[in-house]
Amino acid sequence: MAVSNTLRVVARDEGTAVRRRLIEIRGLTKTYRTRDGEVPSLRPIDLDIQEGEFISVVGPSGCGKSTLLKLVAGLIPATSGAITIDGKTVTEPPDDVGIVFQSPVLLAWRTVLRNVMMPVEVRRLDRATHLERARQLLATAGLSGFENKYPWQLSGGMQQRAAICRALVHDPKIVLMDEPFGALDAMTREKMNLELQRIHFETRKTILLITHSIPEAIFLADRVVVMTDRPGSIAAIYDVPLPRPRALEMMGSAAFSELAQTIRGHFYARGHLD
Repeated sequence: MAVSNTLRVVARDEGTAVRRRLIEIRGLTKTYRTRDGEVPSLRPIDLDIQEGEFISVVGPSGCGKSTLLKLVAGLIPATSGAITIDGKTVTEPPDDVGIVFQSPVLLAWRTVLRNVMMPVEVRRLDRATHLERARQLLATAGLSGFENKYPWQLSGGMQQRAAICRALVHDPKIVLMDEPFGALDAMTREKMNLELQRIHFETRKTILLITHSIPEAIFLADRVVVMTDRPGSIAAIYDVPLPRPRALEMMGSAAFSELAQTIRGHFYARGHLD
């Protein structure tokens, strides 16, 4: 596939050299065993993610994107290969990881503040220190004054912002996000994209985002990882040559449109739509 000089396809094992590698994925595969036999989900994957980098992953439905995220999170075991975070092999959920799912998964009987504080309770961390951090995060997310409200009293976008605060409250190095805005309306989703961009800029967290939206992937990421059909592997990795901070109007620029068209070509060529 031809790519203009404004875009750069990065080799699978190249990575970027400006920051130290925080996550290393080598020869990673996953096969699920069912009553009907083995179901391959991921073919060997090799990927480096730098500290403070924002990586978006796009691919056809069922290609193993969410499986990849769960493997990095230590929620399921790999069939072969390895993942290391900060030099340590992932064999169980690391302490330095926060997860945001498609649904906010807030407990209806707990207030917003108590929902955000759940990782602190589970990890038995110092409550006083993290209570102040939780309040600061809620303020940063525009949820001051809603600390004692219950999830059903919030809009969908506000619930998802609370879920992001919960993922950040124990100050993890890495935030994993599995299609976190998929259930939101278009306008709320755009607002959440801006909010997530701001959070990334202010916290400098390393973020791995799974999304079906190519524009969302480009708007937020430093690099976009494109996956193949199941069993998924990495088809290409694209640098996003757009300056930060990014405004929504940037989506109409020639550079943005060119990169979106290039990524979309991976799926249209095989009959897939994003």
